[in-house]
Amino acid sequence: MSTAEETAGGERQPWAEVTPDAARRLLVAAVEAFAERGYHATTTRDIAGRAGMSPAALYIHYKTKEELLHRISRIGHDKAIDILRTAAERDDSAGERLADAVRSFVRWHAAQHTTARVVQYELDALGPEARAEIVALRRQSDAAVRGIIQDGVAAGEFDVPDVPGTTLAVLSLCIDVARWFNVDGPRTPDEVGALYADLVLRMVGAKR
Repeated sequence: MSTAEETAGGERQPWAEVTPDAARRLLVAAVEAFAERGYHATTTRDIAGRAGMSPAALYIHYKTKEELLHRISRIGHDKAIDILRTAAERDDSAGERLADAVRSFVRWHAAQHTTARVVQYELDALGPEARAEIVALRRQSDAAVRGIIQDGVAAGEFDVPDVPGTTLAVLSLCIDVARWFNVDGPRTPDEVGALYADLVLRMVGAKR
């Protein structure tokens, strides 16, 4: 799957929330370049070239390379929160909600692995203000998962002595999929999601 087919939401319509078309093409090109070369090794000329545009054209839509990264990161983290909150707010048992959260979150990190690598691993390249904004969004993701685990403990479904530490372990497990997932590998995103959901339920000692 090419980055042009990936989106921050898992849909086939590439980055539909980014307009106009030229801005979207530049953002897709930036994702590809950042994922391949890293943020610091990528130049605005690299990005513009991938988009089939001149470097001057890039500055019409994005003032700086960092603004591009911030836009990518913001969209990706907004999607992460949406995935986790949707699962957390379901009217199901804590075990079912945690499995759904992990399954969906992992599936996104696998299916959108190129985008997810940039979203999750280039945070330190952002300036202090932008970084603080993204860190605040990450806290919301953490809160969604932590809330499910706390509910499971309170209901007697989970055996978790350290809820914050377990929350961190669950999120780290899910996010790391973006680093290693290969479309030519033995498992599909759905299969990896199902596997990780089962592993996490075992991790929290969920009663079957």
